[in-house]
Amino acid sequence: MQLLDSAVIDALIDWMAHGLFDLAWWQIILVMLGLTHITIVSVTIYLHRHSAHRALDLHPIPAHLFRFWLWMTTGQLTKEWTAIHRKHHAKCERDGDPHSPQLYGIKTVFWQGAELYRAEAKNRDTLERYGHNTPDDWIERHLYTPYSALGVSLMLIIDIALFGFIGLTVWAVQMLWIPVTAAGIINGFGHWWGYRNFEAHDASTNISPWGIIIGGEELHNNHHTYPTSAKLSVKPYEFDIGWMYISILSALGLARVKKTPPRAAYGDVRPVADEKTLEALIANRYEVMAQYARGLRKLVAQEAANLGDARVLRDTSRWMHRDTEKVPAEAQAQLAQARQASPALDKMVHMREELRQIWLNTSQSREQLAADLQSWCRRAEDSGVAALREFSMKLRSVRSRTA
Repeated sequence: MQLLDSAVIDALIDWMAHGLFDLAWWQIILVMLGLTHITIVSVTIYLHRHSAHRALDLHPIPAHLFRFWLWMTTGQLTKEWTAIHRKHHAKCERDGDPHSPQLYGIKTVFWQGAELYRAEAKNRDTLERYGHNTPDDWIERHLYTPYSALGVSLMLIIDIALFGFIGLTVWAVQMLWIPVTAAGIINGFGHWWGYRNFEAHDASTNISPWGIIIGGEELHNNHHTYPTSAKLSVKPYEFDIGWMYISILSALGLARVKKTPPRAAYGDVRPVADEKTLEALIANRYEVMAQYARGLRKLVAQEAANLGDARVLRDTSRWMHRDTEKVPAEAQAQLAQARQASPALDKMVHMREELRQIWLNTSQSREQLAADLQSWCRRAEDSGVAALREFSMKLRSVRSRTA
């Protein structure tokens, strides 16, 4: 009997030391990364693209599997996450945005993003106003919502059972993964540092063109430009692993994509810009203005000799193609100096703002806006600025793919 008790104790000690799998340290790291990747995929596909933005419909089976996994690995509630994210888009970079680094500072959002999330989750008005059309079934009301801590506790037990004492570390990494990557990196650096394909109305940036580690959420400027798109990549060199998984689910009949980023089509150059040109311009304004920005940056390079000072050239290259309200105060003087030194640059910047006002001016009739666009194209092509003329000709050839 004593020998039996000793054998049992030895077996328990061995199990606690190595777990059921008895994996090597590098195998544990690979499994841990796999588990956290599943969590990221659940957030980007289920919470973000499906629940918050309705960019795709999920079959009930994967939808509930994602919801169950998130209950165990994050304790997050679908209604809370959805409501807070929708409010972020509605109030982006303005008073009321739950986690903008433009308001709170990058250090606060990166290090205390989870605290900002929890504080907003207590705001009943946010949940009621923005949390509509989220799960309200029996299991949500009786298990997931009232016992959110039970899921992460269950995950802790599973990790220890599978990996032994090191399972505590695996569990800790799982618990920190979303607060660091989503609350810190995406909500923080995704509105602070990176490159921009489009001049969205906020400060969103693409952190990396390869959206793998954070499930495609690295392409944050693309997302804020086309928030209801199920696909976050728009350029040939960009990769959205979340979209890859969505495509697989779609092929299996487990998902239905509702919207992807619009793409302009181009045909013959119309004699004049008409209402169809206006329609295509408005529908594809971000892509069209990205083309304008490329022409403007090219002109800056051509005018480099006239700009003189290296700081003026640097700030002009970085900020001249941006909306005026996005240019920091410390760069305003350099941009004004560049425009004074180069009449061509001044003309192009001035006409960029005029073009932008065409779709911002909602008080004008469709006919008047089309007439304004015709006038803009005539003046652009008569301006003597080659970049303006080339852009105007391209603009007169733009088509909506649905037209």
